[in-house]
Amino acid sequence: MQPIVFGNDPTFWYETLRSFGHIAYGGADFGEVLVTAQRIEEGDYDSWHDEWRRIADLVATEAERSSSPISRRDGFLRASNYYRSAEFFLHGNPDDPRIHDSHARSVACFRKALPGVQAVQIPYEDTTLPGYHYDCGGDRTVVVHNGFDGSAEEMHFVAAAALAERGFNVLSFDGPGQPGPMHRESLTFRPDWENVIGPVLDWLQADRVALLGNSMGGLLAPRAAAFEPRIQALVALDGVYDMSLVLLDHFGGDRELAARLLRAESAPEIDVLFEQLMATDPGVRWACTHGMWVTGTSTPRSYFADMLDYRLGDGVAERITCPTLVCSAPGDLFFQGQPELLYEHLTCPKTFLEFGADLGSDAHCQAGAQRLAMARIADWLERNF
Repeated sequence: MQPIVFGNDPTFWYETLRSFGHIAYGGADFGEVLVTAQRIEEGDYDSWHDEWRRIADLVATEAERSSSPISRRDGFLRASNYYRSAEFFLHGNPDDPRIHDSHARSVACFRKALPGVQAVQIPYEDTTLPGYHYDCGGDRTVVVHNGFDGSAEEMHFVAAAALAERGFNVLSFDGPGQPGPMHRESLTFRPDWENVIGPVLDWLQADRVALLGNSMGGLLAPRAAAFEPRIQALVALDGVYDMSLVLLDHFGGDRELAARLLRAESAPEIDVLFEQLMATDPGVRWACTHGMWVTGTSTPRSYFADMLDYRLGDGVAERITCPTLVCSAPGDLFFQGQPELLYEHLTCPKTFLEFGADLGSDAHCQAGAQRLAMARIADWLERNF
């Protein structure tokens, strides 16, 4: 899909397309997104924050003043999503007060919008994980979670609303490294996601459970399913096999060499490489600034070293036994070729679902085509779960 704004910044364009996509389930409106994007200075993180914060405040204020429950719901849903977007690019300075303020407003607006959805706290180690339970009265529950940068609130627009309206019970949650635990206590990512999903399923106590992971969740959810027998169906939206594959291109594909240099006490030539990549590639710049925050690392090199552990190799993918749907987007900005790799390594009953540009669904996680994506995914769940 050709960008209609931010033609020279694919990262800003993708995040705008992401908001356009959330229109489908009430998370945005076209005019609000477009006028906001047109006000933003390309590549300027402060400008991005200021304009999304401006529209979020306007929409939240109008919702607060409304006497109609439906109008309040609609306004607070959109404001929640705009506040989420406002702080998206600020994580290079975790002490920036704008980050936590916008996140808190995003959560507050979401909870005002959906009083019928139960906000829950799931026991996890010595703390809790925040989430939302959509009890639709059925006997099938789909646990959904986001990936590298999205929230449980955003999962309403990605999958939860679509599944709930079809009668599935839904539990969405934020795990370590994701917004709720990061904003509250800097609880960072871990690769052994089965040790996150296990406590979630302990709390849920449901007999029939499917798992859907979005974006980097397309790696985390399969990792959990490989070691958690209670998962009876799996959706990787989209499939990810190895978070370090793009990085390995800079080391001739040699994982051992990459690990040695990335984890070395000193590797100035590698540090310079990452500095150059951050200066010239907006995607690398954002991935490093956000990635250091959510992994608790202090340099781009240590962040990329951490990513070496996020993979489904060494027989992990082959351990999955439940029916699995691997989604793919040929125009994916981040993980091209990874769904195919995951699918190739699966030995369980499996389905490969490729979306395409003919219906505007070829972007990462089908951003901009939520209705189409969830129709196909929900139909697969009806048949296989």
